[in-house]
This record gives sequence, C-alpha cells and structure tokens, in this order.
Amino acid sequence: MKVLMFGWEFPPHISGGLGTACYGLTKGMSKIKDLDIVFVVPKAYGDEDQRSMRLVGANDVTIKQIQSHLEEFKTKHKYLEVDTLIVPYTDPDEFYKFSSIDITGKSKFFSVDEKGKINFSGKYGTNLIEEIYKYAYVASVISQENEHDIIHAHDWLTYPAGIAAKEISGKPLVIHVHATDFDRSGGKVNPKVYEIERMGMDNADRIITVSNLTRNIVIEKYGQNPDKVVTVYNAVEPISEEEKISMKRGVKEKVVTFLGRITLQKGPEYFIEAAYKVLQKTKDVRFVMAGSGDMLEKMIQRAAQLKIMDKFHFTGFLKGADVIKMFSISDVYVMPSVSEPFGISPLEAMQSDVPVIISKQSGVAEILTHGIKLDYWDIDAMADAIYGIIKYDALSKMFREFGRTEVDNLKWDNAAIRVKEEYDNTIIKFVS
Repeated sequence: MKVLMFGWEFPPHISGGLGTACYGLTKGMSKIKDLDIVFVVPKAYGDEDQRSMRLVGANDVTIKQIQSHLEEFKTKHKYLEVDTLIVPYTDPDEFYKFSSIDITGKSKFFSVDEKGKINFSGKYGTNLIEEIYKYAYVASVISQENEHDIIHAHDWLTYPAGIAAKEISGKPLVIHVHATDFDRSGGKVNPKVYEIERMGMDNADRIITVSNLTRNIVIEKYGQNPDKVVTVYNAVEPISEEEKISMKRGVKEKVVTFLGRITLQKGPEYFIEAAYKVLQKTKDVRFVMAGSGDMLEKMIQRAAQLKIMDKFHFTGFLKGADVIKMFSISDVYVMPSVSEPFGISPLEAMQSDVPVIISKQSGVAEILTHGIKLDYWDIDAMADAIYGIIKYDALSKMFREFGRTEVDNLKWDNAAIRVKEEYDNTIIKFVS
C-alpha cells in the first residue's frame, strides 16, 4: 500500500507536538510490511531523518505547464482566485506571480521562480493562510506525480492539501485531528479556522482523532457521523540509554517543571498560582516554565507580582536533547492544560522517571494510570499534589517505578498498526 501523507513540520524542525507525533507514527509504520510512505511538508531542509519514509518538500516541487494546471486548480478550489495568470518580470531572475485572494479577503501574491518552484517559509507566521493554500496548490501537483492508494493529512493546516490531492487522484482521504480550534482558542473559535477544519472533516472518508476527548468534539462541534470518527492514541519514542544525559543539577532544591507552549490552551497561569501556594509551605523547591508563547510576558509579570521570581525560571522554547536535559533534573512534571487533545510530554517525562501531574481535560488522562489527574482549575489540589511528591520519597518512588513501566508499553508500533487497519477499512468502504 502506498500512502501520500501531508504534514506541516518534521523533526528536527518542529515547534510543538505535531512534528514529534508525525515522526513517531511514520517510524512505527515503516515496520509494517508492504507499506510505503511519501511524507510531504511545505519546506524540506535536507537534514530530516528519512529512514522511515521518503520526504518531499513542496518548495522543491517543479510546477509544469503552470498556466493550464492553475486553471484546473481554480475550477476545483473556490478559495483561490487569480487576477492575472502570468506576469513575467524582466529581471535576471525571471519569475511569475500569481495573485490570490485568501480567506481573509486580502490580496496576496506567491511567486514561482524560473525553475517552476514556489517558495515556502515553513513557519507559522502572519502569512499562514497564504502558505496553507500555496501548499494545497502544490499538493495537487504532487498527487499526480506520486502513485498512492490513500491520502493522510495531519491537522487543519494540511486539510486543503489533502482535499486537493483527493480531487486530482480520486483516492480516499484520511484526516488526523491532533487538535481543533476549540482546544487552541479556549472556546473563542476563529471562524475561518473552523471553516477549514469543517471542510477537511466533511471531505474526509475517515477521521482519526488522538483521544476520545477530541473525538467527541469532532462529532458534537463539527457535526460528523460517529461511524466515520475513530480514536488512535499517540505514543512516545523510546529514549535510549545513550540519549539520557547525566547532568549536575546545580541546585539542591527539588525542581518542578512546566514544558509546553505558554498559551491559553496550556494553562500556564494555573501552574504559577500553584507554585505560589507550594512556596508558602516550603522554600526547598524551584519552578521552571519551559516554552514560549503569547502569554510569556504576562506569566513573568505575574510571577514578579507574587514575589516568587527568585524561585522561578523561564527557559524559552526547548526541543530535542534540551527536553531530555530538562527532565533529567526535574522531580515533578505538571501539565495543567485547559484542553489538551492528547499530550505527549507527560509520556516523555515518565520515560525519564519523572512523576507527572496532568489535567483531567487531556486526552492522555484517558490512558494513564500512574499519574496524578486533577481539574486544571483546581490550584489547591495541584499545589497539594506537587508538595506531596517533592516531600514524600515513597510517593515519588512509586510514581517513578510504575510510571516508567506503564509508558514503556505505549509504543508507536501499536498506533501504526491501528492506523493501517483504518486505511484498510477506508479503502474497502471507498471502493464498495
């Protein structure tokens, strides 16, 4: 079976859990006999691990017969309108510009160089909508040039690409919902993002969600048929003994860590308030907020107001080896997410023998037994849990030992088998 898979990021070039999940899943799927994956990203850098699949960067795809192809693409994708099809420039680097109208109604341009390639930033910048639809355009070309039996699109950024590929090749589309805008926005949904998400779900032949929490949102908020939506839980990539870095702690106190985007969805303010309560009981502890996001400055200000900055550290965004280093000096990991579709980071912490405290409003809470689960807003319970783990060695030891055993059984190989089963079911239903 040949799979045409669309993602937005891939290690080592990641900004969150999406790229990590895609890497783990493709690695697990590579162990399945007769399953070949072409994994597409907007921008390939050349240093990605391609042992599990063949990686294609949309930025490296040559657009042939661009005028006729663009006309065909326009007829099937109403969100792309072109004012002038081909406008040659007379400079030495002759290229063509296409004017498109994005879903915000603002006129945008994207260029094709003399080799017929479209430039992508591969980032989550202010031109994100423009990048999404450029990606969809190139996806329609990729679907013609790569033989495939099924299309798999990860998260809302790639849904238009998946739809474009399906319309060209006529193959079934599976979309993988890693999060919805109801999670990211705290309920204040962006109507344009919702429109793209809904469009992807409506056009999908199968919808895979990362938890039952997310499955319920897809069914209730997006009006999808429950028979079409299945849950496949994420897993965690094993950490080798060589990857475990022995570090000198530098401090004698216990270390309590928050690691994730510092945004409304992740509940960073509850972590700071709980930290303040713990520090009223003991000074033998330090708190670390590792990550970046639009609430970072506000969180620094709040910690300063509470006069706990001498016990609080902000590290900025961490990835790869730096995450392992952070966990190696942590005594507790806290994930107080307001709405977390899954949450891989608690599994990474447990692999490093770190007890975890997670919100009940997370998908990972559905499968974990040896972690403390509480409501994200219950600051008192969070503070009590943190205090209990850092003060009572027997409690900490129990969570470390049983947690490590539990997480070692959560393998991407198992998730890959489940996804392959859904491919088979989808193709059978599609052709029948």
